[in-house]
Amino acid sequence: MERGGEMTMNKKKASDQDKQSVPFYKLFMFADQYDITLMIIGSLSAIGNGLSQPLMTLVFGGLINSFGATDPAHIVPTVSQVSLKFLYLAIGTGLAAFLQVSCWMVTGERQATRIRGLYLKTILRQDIGFFDTQTNTGEIIGRMSGDTILIQNAMGEKVGKFIQLLSTFLGGFVIAFLKGWLLTLVLLSCIPAIVIAGGVMSIVVSKMSTRGQRAYAEAGTIVEQTVGAIRTVASFTGEKEAIDKYNQKLKIAYNNTVQQGLATGVGLGTFMLIVFGTYGLAIWYGSKMIIEKGYNGGQVINVLFAMMSGGMALGQTSPSLNAFTTGKAAAYKMLETIKRTPTIDPYDTTGVVLEDVKGEVKLKDVYFRYPARPDVQIFAGFSLHVPSGTTTALVGQSGSGKSTVIGLVERFYDPEAGEVFIDGVDLKKLHLRSIRERIGLVSQEPNLFTTTIRQNIAYGKDNATEEEIRRALELANAAKFIDKLPKGLDTMVGGTSLSGGQKQRIAIARAILKNPRILLLDEATSALDTESERIVQDALVRLMSNRTTIVVAHRLTTIRNADAIAVVHKGKIVEKGKTKPFVVYQSQSTLRVPQVTLLLV
Repeated sequence: MERGGEMTMNKKKASDQDKQSVPFYKLFMFADQYDITLMIIGSLSAIGNGLSQPLMTLVFGGLINSFGATDPAHIVPTVSQVSLKFLYLAIGTGLAAFLQVSCWMVTGERQATRIRGLYLKTILRQDIGFFDTQTNTGEIIGRMSGDTILIQNAMGEKVGKFIQLLSTFLGGFVIAFLKGWLLTLVLLSCIPAIVIAGGVMSIVVSKMSTRGQRAYAEAGTIVEQTVGAIRTVASFTGEKEAIDKYNQKLKIAYNNTVQQGLATGVGLGTFMLIVFGTYGLAIWYGSKMIIEKGYNGGQVINVLFAMMSGGMALGQTSPSLNAFTTGKAAAYKMLETIKRTPTIDPYDTTGVVLEDVKGEVKLKDVYFRYPARPDVQIFAGFSLHVPSGTTTALVGQSGSGKSTVIGLVERFYDPEAGEVFIDGVDLKKLHLRSIRERIGLVSQEPNLFTTTIRQNIAYGKDNATEEEIRRALELANAAKFIDKLPKGLDTMVGGTSLSGGQKQRIAIARAILKNPRILLLDEATSALDTESERIVQDALVRLMSNRTTIVVAHRLTTIRNADAIAVVHKGKIVEKGKTKPFVVYQSQSTLRVPQVTLLLV
């Protein structure tokens, strides 16, 4: 019973995997007119290239007959004519092979590039909830490189190769039947064995190679993680464990490579045994045909080579078929993502554009759950009003919903019920891109790109001038430490060890350059030491002036200049005011500390 249930589950899993692939023709859905032309030329050239092998057997059969001529005087002229035929065939085959490979590779690269571009555009178009529900964002990024290569293989050179081999197979059998149908029928008994031997060897070698590559990739990941976290590894004396894990993966790769070598050896040996056995059968039975049916030597050789080339060509189609299967499976999720329409579309051109954003923010009776946690109710009738040009601080325990307010105002998410207003207009009715351009966000962990400090700051505004960048640095208290760096603004962020406070000031300078009307500060100083916090806080005070600001914070120093302080508890505001909320918030803390020093979650 258990075995039967397991087989049923395996069949169901295989069925699900089969469903997770697209029809082959859909791989070419992004081809333009130029690509279609290239594919037609490439296909015709592949047919011509494939037929060159069977045609060569015709010329070779004529050559055998020329060598067997009884009159020596006729040998040289006849052989010369055959040589010219070889020359013409060589020129035609060379041109066909060139057009086949170049056309299919060019169109494959063009279409794969188009898919990459569309995939990235679609990924950047998705709402934040899409990324929240993805279990592995690394898989999304991996598709940009790995899956597109598989798709490119499936609709590029492998297609031309498959057409070439198929035309060789069909052309070989047609020529063999035309030149000697009786001998061809006899040799047909050997073709299945040749095809099976070649196909099984290709499939086994391909699977073994894939397993070995996967094991090497996993071993590389172990090295990357170990070296990237070398301080942690060293502090926990985990060097031996890392080496053992790496050796285990290498052992798997080694075993797969050994098995691949054995499979290749057995397969190639079996294949050559069948091939030479077929040669023996063809020569033996061909001699009978010469005696009994009037065949000549060239005819026998012609049939033999045409059959063998056709049979071997059919056996060599397995890698192409595997590439097609892999490409269709790889295209499934990519095309599924490309077709996905987000619930919040930043590319949507409709919506109200506010000419003069005053910055009044209002959340009215909001109900909300995160897409990744639909069973947890975050807000149930939450309301908040932040007047234009004022600063409102949100405090409360972790999970109470403070940062959720930031996500709703940025419109990273839409509420299930209720409304979010900016200047009295429902956020859903506003042009998303234009309103986000007027909102600035500074998070607890500054997200800096691996590029120069100048480019990180300039990200806040298109075509920012040098003067604007310098002014933003001055306001963010970042100019002094940047000027002391060896390359100043041209210092690479990834190559220089910057402190948390320095990185945060660069992020603040970026926000200042954007000059937002609404400023969102999500625990912007909670990860900093006292001295860094003081410097960053001075920069934030300058940034908050004359702007509508919502501050999520745990420290009193961050929010003491706020116009209003609201305590958020279990998705509701339980207290709001100027001073009293401190007492309320402190009474809800699990730890008792002086309120003037630190407000704990």
